[in-house]
Amino acid sequence: MKKKNLFVYTINRMRSATAYEIYKDDKRFEVNSAGTDKMAAKIISRELIEWADSVVVMEKHHRNSIRNKFLDLYKSKRIVCLYIPDEYDYMDKNLIGLIRVKFEEVMRKGLA
Repeated sequence: MKKKNLFVYTINRMRSATAYEIYKDDKRFEVNSAGTDKMAAKIISRELIEWADSVVVMEKHHRNSIRNKFLDLYKSKRIVCLYIPDEYDYMDKNLIGLIRVKFEEVMRKGLA
């Protein structure tokens, strides 16, 4: 069974959308993406978090947002932070490289 990873960012248009695009056809797992802000392209929800085996956030404040909105799920889900700052455009080649390196490291360590 494929592992399900949810990529989370603030507005789901740059970093998490790029991560989704990179991994959407990866045979190792299923991916989805969402944002924590009410203006997000797809807003994070209880259903999305429940769907995921692991939640991969880009910054610490995204993890804190999940904790504040969904405390029960926060306590029961694996949430990993990639620590990727908000300084890249969608599909920026540097962002793609950074996501690949950091996410693959997380996967190798079995953290997601």
